[in-house]
Amino acid sequence: MNARRILIVLVVLAAAAAAVTFYLRRDGKAAQVKYRTETVDRGVVTSVVTATGTISAVTTVQVGSQVSGIIQSLHADFNSPVKKGQLLATLDPTPFKLQVQQREADLQQAQVQMRNAEVQFNRSGRLLAEKLIPQADYDTARANFEGMSAQVDQSQAALAASRTNLSYTNIFSPIDGVVVARQYDIGQTVAASFQAPTLFTIAEDLTKMQVQADVDQSDISRVATHQPARFTVDAYPEENFVGAISQIRLNATQNQNVITYPVIIDVANPDGKLKPKMTADVTIEVAKVQDVLRVPNAALRFKPIETGRANGNDAATKAALEGTAARGGQGTAAAADALASGQRGSRHKQVVYVLGPGDELKAVPVKTGITDGRFTAVTEGDLKPGDKIAIGFATAKVETQGTLPPGMGGQRGPGGGGGRRP
Repeated sequence: MNARRILIVLVVLAAAAAAVTFYLRRDGKAAQVKYRTETVDRGVVTSVVTATGTISAVTTVQVGSQVSGIIQSLHADFNSPVKKGQLLATLDPTPFKLQVQQREADLQQAQVQMRNAEVQFNRSGRLLAEKLIPQADYDTARANFEGMSAQVDQSQAALAASRTNLSYTNIFSPIDGVVVARQYDIGQTVAASFQAPTLFTIAEDLTKMQVQADVDQSDISRVATHQPARFTVDAYPEENFVGAISQIRLNATQNQNVITYPVIIDVANPDGKLKPKMTADVTIEVAKVQDVLRVPNAALRFKPIETGRANGNDAATKAALEGTAARGGQGTAAAADALASGQRGSRHKQVVYVLGPGDELKAVPVKTGITDGRFTAVTEGDLKPGDKIAIGFATAKVETQGTLPPGMGGQRGPGGGGGRRP
């Protein structure tokens, strides 16, 4: 029995020694921190504002009907070129002609009644002069004549309105252009009771187009008229169309608490590739610098201490960084303090980390300028072209939980308990 107990103790001690050796080897490997780097260089940095817009003709006119009726004939269709004054459609004129005839008859009746009242008025004047009728009869005759005169004027106005409505049954083009939309067919009824319905949409000149881009309120301060803009459309994804901003409108729109301002971009369309209602992905160039020292944006986001903790091996990574910084004369803690100070101060003051001999990190405070989303211009700082700048960790993530060496009887779970092999 004693020999059996001694054997168990020896097995446990051997397993413990193997476990200690395993974890020491793992920690030793984890302390060897490697970094991903890029080279600082000089180049062009262009700051842009992106937005989505819709293409339309510079001048678009919606042609409607001012009277209700049935479409009798159409003289233009989709894509039809039209001239100013050209007949586009005709409504059934029958009810309007009948109305004109009725108003003509009303006018004739009013004119007859006016002439009769005029005769009575003139007779009353002569009789009053001879003292044969009282003043009241004369005044009545005069009022009847003036009333009939007003009735004639009213009938003439009603006749003019009826003739105007009859003329509205012929719908003409107000401009030279191309019909881009037609909403009615022959036989359909046009109802113009509350507002003029649109029969045709005419674009004046499709060789000159414009893009209405919705720019977010956070970017609108950087946008100005005459700035160049380029955009792409789904029909020609490989082609860039170039225009210029002609107008920044003040009628902002709000959609789900997002406020945008319409920015109008004029663009030439000589070959007719751009069509109305196309969706455009717009890029507006708001600033550009040439031959400037620039760093990758990833380098500005890189934080050695925080990244080491995120990799799940706080103690080993932090120790390695502190040792490297001590040898290089730049403390990682000081670098972190400088970074935090830069974040609390101006948003243009940041810290980057240059990799020296022996993979030693050196914190370099810099002042940044504009960015194009990938690179950021550096306006101040102890950097020069060719410096290797850290943008991330190249070491693999070290797990905090591992498997015990063979013979330990299972895997150690998150709670520290053991488990039996299946």
